[in-house]
Amino acid sequence: MEQLIQDWGYVALFLYSFGGGFLGLVFAGVLSYAGDLNIYISILVAGVSNFLGDQFLFFIARKNKNYAKDMMKKYGRKIALAHLMMRRYGSFVLFIKKYIYGIKTLIPLAMGITKYSATKFVFFNALATILWACLVGYASYSAGEYILSLSDDFKYVGLGIVLVVFLGISYIFKRIEKK
Repeated sequence: MEQLIQDWGYVALFLYSFGGGFLGLVFAGVLSYAGDLNIYISILVAGVSNFLGDQFLFFIARKNKNYAKDMMKKYGRKIALAHLMMRRYGSFVLFIKKYIYGIKTLIPLAMGITKYSATKFVFFNALATILWACLVGYASYSAGEYILSLSDDFKYVGLGIVLVVFLGISYIFKRIEKK
């Protein structure tokens, strides 16, 4: 298992981070603490992939607004939340969205449909991605000792605990969103 992670961990992290990446970066941070991955490479891979994913969504919406609107139709409540956040926080919403499950992919689409400056989007997205990757990467790396100490015999049980906690938090956010 360790060899598989060392061989394909960064590729999996890149692919997962293109569409989100929070949980992937948490796993990579814990695995970096365990010695299976390198934390600096993990942060770089997750950050670059996350940045490229957001840029891709923004420019898809910018170049093909009808397609983006069709994609977003089934997410009515989340789109409404995204627009409210964009009005309330402006460019700062790019920093906030990195940590809110469920709207991470919708904000770049919604901003791409509007007349929001592409240059500003690149700039603020880059800053937000750097901050997100460093905070989440180092926090999970630092928590690696605690997470792995929960399981002396089998370190991947600790990662299962992270997954359960993440799914619980996601469930709570979905319940709050419905209200």
